[in-house]
Amino acid sequence: MKITVNHQPIEVDKGMTIWQACNSIGINIPSLCYFKDISANASCGVCVVEVKGVQELLRSCITEVTEGMEIITDSPRVREARKVNVELLLANHPEDCLQCDRNLNCELQQLAFNLGIHEKRFVRTRKEHVNKDETSLSLVRDPEKCILCGRCVAVCEQIQSVKAIDFSGRGLKTKISTFWDTGLGNSICINCGQCALICPTGAITERSAINEVWDELHDPEKVVVVQTAPAVRVGIGEAMGLPYGSLVTGKMVASLRKLGFSKVFDTNFAADLTIVEEANELIERIENKGTLPMITSCSPGWIKFIEHFFPSSLPHLSTCKSPQQMFGAIAKTYYAEQAGIDPRNIVVVSIMPCTAKKFEARRPEMSDAFRYWKEKLHLSENEHFYDVDYVLTTRELARMFKEVGIDFSNLPEEEFDSPLGVSTGAGVIFGATGGVMEAALRTAYEVITGSQLTNVDFVAVRGMKGIKEAEIDLNGTRLKVAVAHTLSNARTLLEQIENGTSPYTFIEVMTCPGGCLGGGGQPIPTDEEIRLKRAESIYLEDKNKPIRKSHENPEIQYLYRHFLQKPLSEKAHHLLHTHYVERGI
Repeated sequence: MKITVNHQPIEVDKGMTIWQACNSIGINIPSLCYFKDISANASCGVCVVEVKGVQELLRSCITEVTEGMEIITDSPRVREARKVNVELLLANHPEDCLQCDRNLNCELQQLAFNLGIHEKRFVRTRKEHVNKDETSLSLVRDPEKCILCGRCVAVCEQIQSVKAIDFSGRGLKTKISTFWDTGLGNSICINCGQCALICPTGAITERSAINEVWDELHDPEKVVVVQTAPAVRVGIGEAMGLPYGSLVTGKMVASLRKLGFSKVFDTNFAADLTIVEEANELIERIENKGTLPMITSCSPGWIKFIEHFFPSSLPHLSTCKSPQQMFGAIAKTYYAEQAGIDPRNIVVVSIMPCTAKKFEARRPEMSDAFRYWKEKLHLSENEHFYDVDYVLTTRELARMFKEVGIDFSNLPEEEFDSPLGVSTGAGVIFGATGGVMEAALRTAYEVITGSQLTNVDFVAVRGMKGIKEAEIDLNGTRLKVAVAHTLSNARTLLEQIENGTSPYTFIEVMTCPGGCLGGGGQPIPTDEEIRLKRAESIYLEDKNKPIRKSHENPEIQYLYRHFLQKPLSEKAHHLLHTHYVERGI
């Protein structure tokens, strides 16, 4: 279709919106409610443009172009309308930018600056103060900062199919809330944090544990160890000013040591451990006609989702804990014994791309190290401790680095500590959708066939397609597998299972778009283009690893010989496996 934008003739595809057409020629129309492929409800009124022959201004995010349309995006009338709409939002917005988690990374703040807003012309219309929602272990909602853009509602409904939040009330009393306004922690919220990732202001943020971690780091009686998830190494660089997807593993390790951690370990070690247990569990189910398809269990948002919405399918879940929780249990048992440290003095801090990990760390069943030591050390219930003590998101870690003035980009690279810092390429690809499946297949193939796998790249399960399928030949045993990311896609696979039509033996599910590299605790912004760059770096680190199969990790082999005995042993069962609960809707 032929149109003109600011007197410039262009050709665009039929069905494009004005916003998309303008964006295609480098004109970025501002918006607060629009988010590509997720939200376009035209509620903010900031994206208005003039169209010749039309009396009113049109909202470009929902108006499709027509043949011969003449569009003006920068007239005095358009600029004034945008300015007024933003000023009306600011009238009800708290003036606490300097104390807000989103300071200098807030779309509302940036837009006000871009539009030249230097004063507050309108009075507050929202009379009553609304308290923060701090019921969740993972997230904090501040309704005072909410601009009712609806992005969080859209991502929760469309991408995750959870619908934990929605609009309620009318007029000036309109707000976004949970059912009966009971708070996120008392709802079907699965703690994924995609709402926080997509929020344009500070209305939804992670529940911070920064102060508690600082206190532990400065306690001379404590041995504070840290583990870093695979997706953090391709996200933390962005938060420290480097290009999207920068692979900064060595600089991250060096920075963590400067914060004062006693040991810098890697969650990838526990990812390798997870694969050895999970692959053997899959083989056992196949050989003994156990519940199939078996579904991965390392994504805590996904676990809470199935507990709420598909409890009858819980037997399909692998009983393996997530790598985060396996690490915590091993750190406070095996490592404590090896290092001669009282487990009560070990503090395990996780750096995760995920807000749901905060919830997972406080699940009652995640205290197996305490149960391991209870009789040996004659512990009382008052001395109870969790396997993982604190979880920080990638964003929280960046704030800690900045707080102490770490010159991140100029730091020399350092290596993880041994033994819980040694990992393989299979461990690192956990960070991308399809990675758990690929890592498991690398090990399952060699265990089942007894043959060496020459090509370890299972490319069929890679990529950003919502549901991916592959068929693997394991020496005559054909395995049909599926990989899903986002819970709307997971719902499709679960419905097949419950209808008795699932053709799969093994399924991987990751809660967030792109897997952990698109987690709710990752740097803002995070979109599809950025996720792809992070995935490239994930696979690059895998390719460059000298060992790329989990079962070949020498420290994992030593762990089994000297502590766990063998995969799926009784000790492994007690420390590395768990159970799930039916939660209801």
